[in-house]
Amino acid sequence: METFDDRINKLRSALRECDAVIVGAGAGFSTAAGFTYAGERLMEYFPDFVARYGFTDMYSGGFYPFPGPEEQWAYWSRYIYINRYMKPPKPLYENLLSLIREKDYFVITTNVDHCFQKAGFDKARLFYTQGDYGLWQCSVPCHEETYDNESAVREMVLSQGFAIAEGGALVAPANTAGLSMVVPSEFVPRCPRCGEPMAMNLRADDTFVEDEGWFKAALRYRAFCESHEDANVLFWEMGVGYNTPGIIKYPFWHMTRDNPQATYACVNFGEAACPKEIADRSICLQADIGEVLKALAV
Repeated sequence: METFDDRINKLRSALRECDAVIVGAGAGFSTAAGFTYAGERLMEYFPDFVARYGFTDMYSGGFYPFPGPEEQWAYWSRYIYINRYMKPPKPLYENLLSLIREKDYFVITTNVDHCFQKAGFDKARLFYTQGDYGLWQCSVPCHEETYDNESAVREMVLSQGFAIAEGGALVAPANTAGLSMVVPSEFVPRCPRCGEPMAMNLRADDTFVEDEGWFKAALRYRAFCESHEDANVLFWEMGVGYNTPGIIKYPFWHMTRDNPQATYACVNFGEAACPKEIADRSICLQADIGEVLKALAV
């Protein structure tokens, strides 16, 4: 029976010996880094929304039918700012980069919080398949473009009574009763072409805009996989569940099966598994991602 240390040693050897590493990261990676959507972070940034609507997590609050767009964008601007423009509490992304920086790597992720780029990963080696909290699109959509929202989101959160500290952290006032739950009407974003409301560039339905940047990233990822299809590749999956397994998990299994030199590694607290067809070339760790990265760094 293999121990945790045995599997860490196998993963360390696979990482050292591979010609290339393809990282697949899901929501569990950001959760392990401290980007939790309930508990302390929810109460720190949304105490008024929790009191009024009884929200138990940020995610479900994002689907709430608010009375008007001013309140909707008050909620979403906080949500965007803390999950896109702030760094996560724990340096897991930086720790991963230190392990693969010198390797020929590529990252595919379903996360939309941009943590890889904030940690210093090469933008040309990243493919965000499901969108980006930092982008808006026309809700219709009337055209296939996206728009950076950082400056607008900053204005929105400041208008509600928050401050932004040096380093970018969002700071609530000492008396949270002074927070506003609406933004000025003129801050509500509208499409510059048709005037309809703007929406988040997130893959929620068939209105999701795959813009020029998305297609370029998709082509780079495909080219990277094709150029290494016969090489010693480590397919390293972390924090990927079964909500959208067809994006990362199943393709990683198939590419490992088709390439006899490839190794598949899965790090997932409670859901680390692989098909029997590739079991002899797989490393499954039922463990916290942070603990795995820490152990590999030794």
